[in-house]
Amino acid sequence: MSTTSATSGTSGASGTSATVISARPVVLPAAPERGEDLQVRVSAPADGHHLPVVVFSHGFGGSMNDYAPLADFWAAHGFVVLQPTHLDSRTLGVPAEDPRTPRIWRFRIEDLTRVLDGLDLLEAAVPGLAGRVDHDRVAVAGHSWGAQSASTLLGARVLDSAGVPGEDMTDPRVKAGVLFALTGLGDELTPFAAEHFSFMRPSFDAMTAPALIVAGDHDQSALSTRGPDWFTDPYTYSPGGKSLLTLFGAEHSLGGINGYESTATTDENPARVALVQRLSTAFLHSALRPEDTGWKAAAAALAEDPSPLGTLASK
Repeated sequence: MSTTSATSGTSGASGTSATVISARPVVLPAAPERGEDLQVRVSAPADGHHLPVVVFSHGFGGSMNDYAPLADFWAAHGFVVLQPTHLDSRTLGVPAEDPRTPRIWRFRIEDLTRVLDGLDLLEAAVPGLAGRVDHDRVAVAGHSWGAQSASTLLGARVLDSAGVPGEDMTDPRVKAGVLFALTGLGDELTPFAAEHFSFMRPSFDAMTAPALIVAGDHDQSALSTRGPDWFTDPYTYSPGGKSLLTLFGAEHSLGGINGYESTATTDENPARVALVQRLSTAFLHSALRPEDTGWKAAAAALAEDPSPLGTLASK
């Protein structure tokens, strides 16, 4: 295990930044059918108590080492951030013909619940963190496929070929979520997506937990015949208690949330990433602690910005 420290250079709506301690890999035993133990990165502020938790699910091919612009910022502003490495990660090299491949979408969801089950072990793995974590204030977050994985813990369901909702995988330990570039309804998938990604037929009817959904208005997916508005479906078709941040000019990486100077970023924009950092942090703090007014202040600041980078809707 390696332990590192870093300091965020900015201040968020919910307080000034702090020194961050990060440990990786912390290994959790997994079910035999997974075939690999679960590797997790744990990041947390060096000081503070009653720290809320964010479990983050990476996009296709990513790992616990990605999404530093989000993980570092959240940890520097008071969160314990837990980042599992899913089986589709390029770091594990599971081939497409592997018999586990058709079930990876389920393994991903099970990874997230395994992280929550192992919270005591993860907490103990970081020097000085034990006893400082609030197990009752937990959120999930994810990008792209990771957002789909996280959304199921918030109440989203996967429809079968007849349109019947599958298993309810809601986790009552999870109180809120932030879903980045979450794919929409499965009615207009491309033939390739319909054939290979059967799980991309979501229903958001029962996604009742509070969530911030972040979409780019230039995010044109190769998996859908729709335009960028496809990524607003999770907001449109879910019950109330949701907010939708639509970023102007943003593509799937939303300005670069997947990593600093990442080659996967097609729309690098540090200002856009900074907005996402501030708003997601404010939302998470207020969703997990209702007396916190940071979200209202951040939303008002965006509304009053004479040159906004996005627009915010809530219901």
